[in-house]
Amino acid sequence: MAKPEETLITQIQRFAVNDGPGFRTNVFLKGCRLRCRWCHNPETHSFTPEIYWKSRLCVQCGACLEACPREAINAPVPPEEAQREGSTYHKIIRERCDNCLRCVDACAYGALEIVGRPLSVKEVMDEVAQDSMFYDNSGGGMTVSGGEPMAHREFVDDLLTAAKNMGIHVCLDTSGFCRWEELEPIAKRADIVLYDLKHLDTSRHKELTGVGNELILQNLRNLCENGVETWLRIVVIPGISYSLDYHQKVADFLKGLPRRIDRIDLLPFHNWCQDKYNWLGRLWTMGAELEALDPSEVEPLQEPYEAEGFNVTVGGSGFEGNNV
Repeated sequence: MAKPEETLITQIQRFAVNDGPGFRTNVFLKGCRLRCRWCHNPETHSFTPEIYWKSRLCVQCGACLEACPREAINAPVPPEEAQREGSTYHKIIRERCDNCLRCVDACAYGALEIVGRPLSVKEVMDEVAQDSMFYDNSGGGMTVSGGEPMAHREFVDDLLTAAKNMGIHVCLDTSGFCRWEELEPIAKRADIVLYDLKHLDTSRHKELTGVGNELILQNLRNLCENGVETWLRIVVIPGISYSLDYHQKVADFLKGLPRRIDRIDLLPFHNWCQDKYNWLGRLWTMGAELEALDPSEVEPLQEPYEAEGFNVTVGGSGFEGNNV
């Protein structure tokens, strides 16, 4: 577990170009109160460390079985059986596992991997600062993401303060599911807030994420009232948000905000995260249901926003004209 001055980080991703302007270093914090059906980062759901099991690296040697004190490891099988398509074999019996991580220490092949390591603000910033020259040349910086950064409010506050003291541009990527009193000081410290709109209809939002959207929409209004630069991000998903009618409703809603949203990014749905669900022993039903969308399939949905004069992109690239 992380100490109070630390927070669990799942990844620090360097040279990202789709989460704010320029080249960016994305810091992914572990823990989120939402459960979006399409979530591409299942490893960020829990607030505790977890273990990936990567079947393609596992030689079924049995060392983890011997190391586990809770009988939470399945007995070895032939590697080809565990790796075959459609296999239901999984190394870890998750309901018995208490994340003591002894199995990870015992694995000599990298098949078991800790997800979520406790890092301090200094440790994060030491890595972020390594790319300062690229931020300066591209207008980039650090993006704090997750999970949900606002679930780690004190750590994020310190992280943003450290970055600003170093002259590093900061984006905050949030769902906005928190009290305004918590969001306001951090949003005002960030240079840009990347705001994820899951769904406009609150009942549909609750069905898809586990929570309603009333607080989220009010916080979006509050950001506009307070003059915070805000980029709205909408994942375009077949059967959920893949229609002109839906985006016309979003455009109409945005027209009623106190200030114009600075930018809207339409993000094509993809299903490239299925491995991570498998590594965690989970089933991602949306991956089986839906095919990834090509950016060209999303481009027509820009029309309602462009008609109202909004700045809208497909793909969310931080570089003009480069839609990913």
